[in-house]
Amino acid sequence: MDAPLVLENFIGGTFSPCKSYIDSYDPSTGEVYCHVPNSGKEEVEAAVEAARQAFPDWAARSPQERAQVLNKVADLLEQSLEELAQAESKDQGKTVTLARAMDIPRSVQNFRFFASSILHHTSECTDMDHAGCMHYTVRTPVGIAGLISPWNLPLYLLTWKLAPALAAGNTVIAKPSELTSVTAWMLCKLLNKAGVPPGVVNIVFGTGPRVGEALVSHPEVPVISFTGSQPTAERITQLSAPHCKKLSLELGGKNPAVIFEDANLEQCIPETIRSSFVNQGEVCLCTSRIFVQRSIYNEFLKRFVEAARRWKVGVPSDPSAKMGALISKAHLEKVRSYINKARAEGAQILCGEGVDTLSLPLRNQSGYFMLPTVITGIKDESCCMKEEIFGPVTCVVPFESEEEVIQRANSVKYGLAATVWSRDVGRIHRVAKRLQAGLVWTNCWLIRELNLPFGGMKSSGVGREGAKDSYEFFTEIKTITVKH
Repeated sequence: MDAPLVLENFIGGTFSPCKSYIDSYDPSTGEVYCHVPNSGKEEVEAAVEAARQAFPDWAARSPQERAQVLNKVADLLEQSLEELAQAESKDQGKTVTLARAMDIPRSVQNFRFFASSILHHTSECTDMDHAGCMHYTVRTPVGIAGLISPWNLPLYLLTWKLAPALAAGNTVIAKPSELTSVTAWMLCKLLNKAGVPPGVVNIVFGTGPRVGEALVSHPEVPVISFTGSQPTAERITQLSAPHCKKLSLELGGKNPAVIFEDANLEQCIPETIRSSFVNQGEVCLCTSRIFVQRSIYNEFLKRFVEAARRWKVGVPSDPSAKMGALISKAHLEKVRSYINKARAEGAQILCGEGVDTLSLPLRNQSGYFMLPTVITGIKDESCCMKEEIFGPVTCVVPFESEEEVIQRANSVKYGLAATVWSRDVGRIHRVAKRLQAGLVWTNCWLIRELNLPFGGMKSSGVGREGAKDSYEFFTEIKTITVKH
């Protein structure tokens, strides 16, 4: 076993040790993987001072100059792909294959996309002859942006916030999850190498109650972008309210798949398996409720369970593994508790936890692994159908009519994403418009266009991400009137 890494905060372009540390674990073994700074108000204050000093120069740079720096970061990320994929896998528990194919390439794309999009934003201008005035708008960076990112897609979601904030001319203080901090720490080295000026990006490691709350409540951090749970978002809203901060809150989901009797099951089943179990089900967009029209319910269920059993769980380094380990022992127990509740309610566990046997090497038997689990015979009122489980668990239930399934799909507090499977174009449009979700995929899943808005409804959050929306969020608009 290698000695655990010791991470340091990145403030003002330099790495700074911390007075105390917390342990972070390798989910695939349960062993300590690294020591993460247990930072607090003192470190946040130092980061604010560094970001404040760096802001005037960075904000004054042209979009072209900032784009050049962001593209250099993207190049270095791409050159470090394999090293970052290995670290992301060990940090979060996902397979190396997934990190290599999705997380790191999407991180590269985030920097390149926003480096390009910042060059193409335009302002508005009107000329009112009768008043002899010209009116036009400009956008200016907000200032210091506080970015709080989650543990499930550590580098990917951090860069999704970091790239547009920097492109718009802000300086940044980021707080990654204390459970998955290594790739953010590795990114800091690349930022220096790419020529990001000292203080433009500061990364302070630690827990939400210590670092997160100090960042959110700081009066000189006017904008907060957060991805995580609803209870934490409520706390952020409370702490930031006295300062009237701009907030973007991307929260959880209880996402339905609606599968009509005319769906192409050859395409639908593999894609719905992926949407249910990719990254151990630890994606806010994952499908956790599957509504299947009754005429094809039995056939779908049989084929879906067979496919779930073929979705291999293994050590993250295994190229044939489709799933790795869940993030922590506590989260594994939480996910198991939902399965136990479903069983106590009389539901049937058709495969996975408590039904099938998981075989792992000796060293990994203390890791946080779970088999893909399919539940049926469960009522819509069950907590398994209402609450976000955030694991490899999905419930499959029948429905009769279009009107019925729309009502049932909308009967939860969340409204992030949904999928609709049908060959009837009219039905697709009708149902997609009525589903209470910010994102609706039809006959596909997780195909993203970064120019378009991303975000949810109801308790799935407020704000949108995408080229235009992120630019507007990280800038302030100013109207200027000039008398001829």
